[in-house]
Amino acid sequence: MTPLETLDTMLGYLDFVAEIEEQERDGEPVLQILTNEPDRLIGNRGERLDDIQYLLNRIVQSKDRAARRVIVDVEHYRAMRDDALIERVRHLSQAVRNSGQSVQTDPLNSYQRRIIHNAFKGDEEIETWSPPDDARLKRITLRKRTKEG
Repeated sequence: MTPLETLDTMLGYLDFVAEIEEQERDGEPVLQILTNEPDRLIGNRGERLDDIQYLLNRIVQSKDRAARRVIVDVEHYRAMRDDALIERVRHLSQAVRNSGQSVQTDPLNSYQRRIIHNAFKGDEEIETWSPPDDARLKRITLRKRTKEG
């Protein structure tokens, strides 16, 4: 069963009427849910949407360990939230550029940290770092990139 079919089955069991479109964003597969009840699927601050994405990926990867991770979005909510997150962190990075002092973000989940690390991957001045522990929420440290030489 494909990720789209699995998600459609999950939503059916939850009594949601929805259309699901396969898309791609930044090279990653996205399943975009279009529904008349987006707030019920998104939940409080996107927590229900995060849970649906987590469960879908667990189900898909339990059947195929090599399966690509899928992003689940509802009415482009996640895309808008991701853009706003990147904009806030870019603002923080400007403070690091100006002062040279490291700055930390608010606690972020693994999906949000991945978005931030990828956004700064090619930045020549700023590097990102998060602690290698098992905490669900972690802060990312933005700091000046050291010149290797």
